[in-house]
Amino acid sequence: MRKEGEPLSRNFELLQQMSVDRTRVWEAEPIIPTKKRLKPDPRALSHEELIKLIQRAFLLSEPEGQRVVVFTGGQKGSGCSSILVGVGQILAAQTDRGVCLVDANVENPALHLCFGVENLNGLTSALAEDRPLSNYLQRLRGGNLWLLPCGSNISRLHATLTAEKFQLRLAELRREFAYVLVDAPPVDGRADAVILGRLADGVVLVLEANVTRREVARIAKETFEAAQVRLLGAVLNKRTFPVPAWIYNRL
Repeated sequence: MRKEGEPLSRNFELLQQMSVDRTRVWEAEPIIPTKKRLKPDPRALSHEELIKLIQRAFLLSEPEGQRVVVFTGGQKGSGCSSILVGVGQILAAQTDRGVCLVDANVENPALHLCFGVENLNGLTSALAEDRPLSNYLQRLRGGNLWLLPCGSNISRLHATLTAEKFQLRLAELRREFAYVLVDAPPVDGRADAVILGRLADGVVLVLEANVTRREVARIAKETFEAAQVRLLGAVLNKRTFPVPAWIYNRL
């Protein structure tokens, strides 16, 4: 995490020098392994594009930038979880306090599948119970990355996902970790992304190239503005290139 008084440009240089790249995304070893595991989408953002997203969404405000950020897609299947994981791994490599990924995507929880861990005890239980938050967190081996999965009892989340209760848990996470990244449901179908966005420092909107309609993006932007949720940026994911992407990166 950037120390007080440290210039943002220096932070950006450190991020650029990191050896983490797209080929290493999701390779963290789980504490509790499971057979099911998703693979990274080769069309997802490159390491360089993730660095630019981090610079814009986390490091551009004084004094500490955004520390709790919600990621939501324009619609289901936009690759929101993939981008969140990539950003989380890069941030975890440059902070001693750790980064926590929170799966609040009730309809389609996926973060546990990215790392091949179980989804039994997580956010659903944390919101319904009063035990310490450490009872629900999973630490991923090989770094400062932690996971709060959605949990298997989805019905409990519907009954307990109130702004007040989530705000209390989010405050605990903010005290414990340098960054907290929340994976929210798509903004087109539920109000969850707006509710969560109001409790966070801002929202990153993930749009799928050649799939997300311009009208959907416009409505999402207006929805966040009307709810006074700070939109930190929009990401165009899963782009295809008529020539190799690395050539575009050199233009």
